[in-house]
Amino acid sequence: MASHQDELVFLPLGGLGEIGMNAALYGFGSEDDRQWILVDCGMGFGGEENLPGIDLVYPDLRFIEEERHNLLGIFITHAHEDHIGALVEMWPRLQAPVYATKFAIGLLETRRLSEPNAPKVDLNEIAPGQRLKLGPFDIEYVPVAHSIPESNALAIRTPHGLVVHTGDWKLDNTPYLGSLTSEETFRALGDEGVLALICDSTNVVREGTSPSESDVSRNLAQLIKDSPHRVAVTTFASNVARIRSVAEAARECGREVIVVGRAMDRVVEVAKECGYLEDLPEFRSAENFGYMPRDKVVAILTGSQGEPRAALARIAQDEHPDIALSAGDRVIFSSRAIPGNEKAVGSIINSLIEQGIEIITDRTELVHVSGHPRRGELAQMYQWTRPRIAIPAHGEPLHLSEHAKFARQQGVKEVIRAKNGSLVRLAPGPAEIVDNIPAGRLYKDGNIVIGAGERALPERRKLAFAGIVTVAIAIDDRGELVGDPVIDAMGLPDKNRQGRDLTDIIADTVADLLDGLPKAKRRDPEAVENAVHRAVRAAVNQEWGKKPACHVLVIEA
Repeated sequence: MASHQDELVFLPLGGLGEIGMNAALYGFGSEDDRQWILVDCGMGFGGEENLPGIDLVYPDLRFIEEERHNLLGIFITHAHEDHIGALVEMWPRLQAPVYATKFAIGLLETRRLSEPNAPKVDLNEIAPGQRLKLGPFDIEYVPVAHSIPESNALAIRTPHGLVVHTGDWKLDNTPYLGSLTSEETFRALGDEGVLALICDSTNVVREGTSPSESDVSRNLAQLIKDSPHRVAVTTFASNVARIRSVAEAARECGREVIVVGRAMDRVVEVAKECGYLEDLPEFRSAENFGYMPRDKVVAILTGSQGEPRAALARIAQDEHPDIALSAGDRVIFSSRAIPGNEKAVGSIINSLIEQGIEIITDRTELVHVSGHPRRGELAQMYQWTRPRIAIPAHGEPLHLSEHAKFARQQGVKEVIRAKNGSLVRLAPGPAEIVDNIPAGRLYKDGNIVIGAGERALPERRKLAFAGIVTVAIAIDDRGELVGDPVIDAMGLPDKNRQGRDLTDIIADTVADLLDGLPKAKRRDPEAVENAVHRAVRAAVNQEWGKKPACHVLVIEA
């Protein structure tokens, strides 16, 4: 039973303001004594111009780290990286039991937990349709259609009402592999009374309903059948339905399947263990590719998002040790570029076209379908669940704003436009944002996780823009120079507009400055450093129009 002081709150720490990095807290209790569950712990991807050297981005979970003694569990809706990718890195800070389906646990163990020094995560298998009670929360895994096996919405029952957290979903009555999003199940939840619907916003700007995965499968089969030479299909490694449909099409055409890429190998291994690739001929390894007739092979490749180290990028640059394509071969992009990846994908496509390779994308053929609901599907979800409160999730600001308008059009009385860090009171009383909690990003920089406020990134951006000049000076205790200053410039043009060497200009600037400094001042290393720093930046700015970073080292000889 809930006391009059107990509140049910929703606190997103990732995923509301970006597509990816999903992490959402639900809390129950009084303001100073709440119990929490965390739904998903995903990552985003770097590669942005303002994040040089950063490959992975994690949600900043400092709030729940401080409250981890009240964290009852972590619930994973499905195994995409934007929902599980931060778990291994963040788990030692949280140390709560993790609940996930067999397929998600298999991918976690194969991808991350097999790495050296990986933490021993408390993983607990939960089946689609299963219910689990933890403290004031009763959590039910509700199967939904999506582009990876064993995707689930969560029905979270509390003393203050039922919350439906959809996770990633779509409507597909013929999904080829995996679950349906059951109208009967969601209508039953609506009849029970849905306090709040926290819902996927990814495709809210698209009208109508999504095509079926089975439609994609039929079209892929025809494209493979019609190809006179080799076929390579690149798709998201996690899309097991797509892998199976390509493999079945290859079998019908008398072709063998070669799987290329470590991520693809890992998914295939787990999918086999879970029974999703039964009754198919054994896949061949990449080493066999060069020995097979051109009309008897289909390669399934990683690299659909233009990743520079993935199989397709290496093939496009003719750098793969085992796989090479020839003019007349066909490459099918059974995917859509994630926003931000268009340039990298386009570069690979252009490189392949220059080699005479035929490219097929979703611009001309039905070779991909999204795993997220369009407006027609969202309308049905609202009709089935009839929530009192709607909170758009899983989207950039455009998606969240459009979804909020859409929810009001569906007759939802209370629509909350939340963002990461918004503490939303769902009950009792009307829904409202009652506080803003610190939320942000952490960055995986090599093997180290750094905060957004650390100096490494702004310094790196500055280096990328204007380079760096390093000056080393040796001065004895009398203030006399010991040898000539050593100067190194990186990232600067070689010459100025008049053709004079920039390094010579810097050297002259340093020499003139030191000649003009009294010996008493030259005996003060800090004064020398500051004077040289200012002079070098000013001189380079005058010649180039940019001020480089400048590092001055004064050695007392």
